[in-house]
Amino acid sequence: MGATTDTCGGIADTGGGIVDLAAMGAEFARDPYSVYARLREQGPVHRVRMPEGAMCWLVVGYDEVRATFNDPRLSKDWERASDDLGLPRIASGPHMLIVDPPHHGRLRKLVASQFTARRVEALAPRVQELTDGLLDAMLAAPDRRADLVDALAFPLPISVICELLGVPDLDRQSFRQWSNTAIGSAPSPVKAQAAAHIAAYLAELVAAKRERPGEDLLSALIRTTDDDGDRLSPEELLGMAWVLLVAGHETTVNLISNGVLALLRHPGQLADLRADFGLLDNAVEEMLRYDGPVETATYRFTTEPVEIGGTVVPGGGELVLPVIADADHDPARFPDPGRFDIHRDARGHVAFGHGIHYCVGAPLARLEAKIVIRSLLERCPDLALDAHPAALTWREGLLMRGPHRLPVRF
Repeated sequence: MGATTDTCGGIADTGGGIVDLAAMGAEFARDPYSVYARLREQGPVHRVRMPEGAMCWLVVGYDEVRATFNDPRLSKDWERASDDLGLPRIASGPHMLIVDPPHHGRLRKLVASQFTARRVEALAPRVQELTDGLLDAMLAAPDRRADLVDALAFPLPISVICELLGVPDLDRQSFRQWSNTAIGSAPSPVKAQAAAHIAAYLAELVAAKRERPGEDLLSALIRTTDDDGDRLSPEELLGMAWVLLVAGHETTVNLISNGVLALLRHPGQLADLRADFGLLDNAVEEMLRYDGPVETATYRFTTEPVEIGGTVVPGGGELVLPVIADADHDPARFPDPGRFDIHRDARGHVAFGHGIHYCVGAPLARLEAKIVIRSLLERCPDLALDAHPAALTWREGLLMRGPHRLPVRF
């Protein structure tokens, strides 16, 4: 590869075939898709320096990413990670995103018994009520302007997951800062400190729920047992609270922000949706495919040498990252992938993952997105972007994708 960097997706090669994503900075965060497309043209596997600083093996292409999700030689267990990676250990108990079978299946079964489709659907009236209240406040702005992230995209999902878990008095701004830092591109010591803040808070929360259980999900997880009498340990409860509270809002914040931005940048598609809300389900799937909330899957580590697309990734705990964003922009699977089209059949996208680690909260994210987007469009007939798209700044790091702010006028 040539050693080039430019503003439209140039690839920086530091020598030895290592692609330095960290050197691309804000330009890569704004448009990672063109970079991934160039890499995909050269092959499915690349040695990369992440914006976070660590080295990894990046996997691009729809078929290769799907296969990587299901490869049992790739472990989710951080104890399998090579010490040479220098990755910060996140201070949480064991949860579904960092354990392998059979432990993973056991945890997922206990959570899924409480996180049912019926329970999610029953939340719809409350999600609508919260959405209406947030829109009332936003539309009362005298200048008819708002940051959609602060006004709607963040407070709605954090309110829903807090109520679901039974956390009414969460210091949401502090938690937002800790969460963004812990899963972002900050230096390892800073990430570890933010994660420790979350863990300490959740430990107090779980202890309080044990003493005063309620009708919420966290209390149910404390009480629940399966048919064999199995139940979550104190450490597993801490880990489950972590993943449900952090993952339960982070993804939906970005789904709403990215989805609304896509509509505002494509007025023809926006007009079609306004004219026929029967397109809403399909529109949300296209939002997930076109500019989904999760850029790469969570970390996987090699337990033995793994061949992917003709490249052998060494064993010994090497970090492998399947790129969800590129899989959903592979023209071999989705023709003309850079075109946002709410009429497209977007089924088969991997925005929520694939295989045994498929996101257990996907139905809730979809429900929230559909309610928020319809309500926003119905109540704001002249909604428009209040900044040039190039002026938006994006979250850095390879995990989450979304703008820091989304200025709108109405």
